[in-house]
Amino acid sequence: MEASRAHSAATVEFRHVTKRYESTHERAGAPAAVTDLSFIVPAGRTCVLVGPSGCGKTTTLKLVNRLVEPTSGQILLDGIDVATREPTALRRGIGYVIQQVGLFPHETVEENIGTVPRLLGWPASRRRERAAELLELVGLPPARYARRYPAELSGGERQRVGVARALAADPPILLMDEPFGAVDPIVRERLQNELLRIQEQLAKTILFVTHDIDEAMKMGDLVAVMETGGRLAQFGTPAEILSNPASEFVARFVGADRGLKRLALVRVAELPLRSPIMARVGEPAGPARARILADPFPYLLVVDAEERPLGWLDQDELPETGPLRADDAQPPAPLLDRRTTLKDALSMLLDADVQAGIVVGEDGRVTGLLTIDDVVAWLRTEPSEGTAGLDRRATDRLERAEGDRPATERSPADGEGTGRDDSDRPATEGGATDRLERAEGDRPANERSPADGEGTGRDDRDRPATERSPADGEPPHPTQEP
Repeated sequence: MEASRAHSAATVEFRHVTKRYESTHERAGAPAAVTDLSFIVPAGRTCVLVGPSGCGKTTTLKLVNRLVEPTSGQILLDGIDVATREPTALRRGIGYVIQQVGLFPHETVEENIGTVPRLLGWPASRRRERAAELLELVGLPPARYARRYPAELSGGERQRVGVARALAADPPILLMDEPFGAVDPIVRERLQNELLRIQEQLAKTILFVTHDIDEAMKMGDLVAVMETGGRLAQFGTPAEILSNPASEFVARFVGADRGLKRLALVRVAELPLRSPIMARVGEPAGPARARILADPFPYLLVVDAEERPLGWLDQDELPETGPLRADDAQPPAPLLDRRTTLKDALSMLLDADVQAGIVVGEDGRVTGLLTIDDVVAWLRTEPSEGTAGLDRRATDRLERAEGDRPATERSPADGEGTGRDDSDRPATEGGATDRLERAEGDRPANERSPADGEGTGRDDRDRPATERSPADGEPPHPTQEP
């Protein structure tokens, strides 16, 4: 993909935009579809419009490409009023993805993707080349999918083709109207992650409509929370909205668990990682045993020659002599990559019933450990501290896009795993869920926010183990809860 094409984006600005439908406005007390809407989406950012049904989200989206005309106000793309643009030419320069995809059933996947380029007069060879390029981008091998018809595709595959079609002419703006609302939760999560990956490469300006607050917080660099009558209740980064709801309506809409929702905004790479004691398979066990006995963390991570994890060895199970063997180690589960959100990381740790996850790089090499205690400590931080810098996500993405990272630099899939049976643990020792409940619920009242009682205790990740309170637990066990 040419660099000049790959990174085009445009600023979108709404200036006091109102839309009234006369037939409804004439009814007594009928609100406008959109009321005095003003906000700016910088180039290369993803802005999610979220709110209850009937609050004007889709109308707002259609105002951008003039499928709906405003009653008053202006919509500007890079400073140019869309009302001055010829509608057909305007729409051909804006990608549009809808919930039901809208692929032409009589055309192949390749032909569907080439719809706008064909209207723009691209030659057939260039359309085929572009379709193949975009199919690769959305994870559908061209050799298998280019000649298929929409009826031969699954719902998720059709949605991917819809995204590819929207990107075909390399528009600076994408409009996405509940694009993943018609697929099951598993496919939806996969498509969300795929779009985030694509956006890392292309850095388009995206306006994305959803009614799902969790999807909004995951997908958006900016979030516009709308309420009935098409009014803007709050506009800001996900972190700002979760930490400081502007009204009771916003607080209710984002939910009482917004403290935990913050976990979806932070990736493993943003936390300081612990350094495990490691030894390569085949190395003498004696020196490794001496190192692990001198460390408060009582587990040795066995790795291969490339420092890829093979398994854990308890210090009590380490032989005094002989070589280290991978067969003696417990599985290194779960494996996290640096792009994994804290929400997903915590879920994987709890599912595997373990205390520590191994973080690996793009090449599979160990980069550090993340423990449940680390996540709990982050939850205890002040919202202003714990969410600081989260609005840099889009800036980071733009910088990465400018570098045009090759596909080989993608992160590996997160691993799964299981911990060993800890059913004989004393009940008084508690578990990971107990600690999370303490972190969220047992803090003094004067440390909680008035809106939802969430605390803002200090971050104690850097305290020595000897200074921690009993509630903090002992050094984390990598293969079972303490």
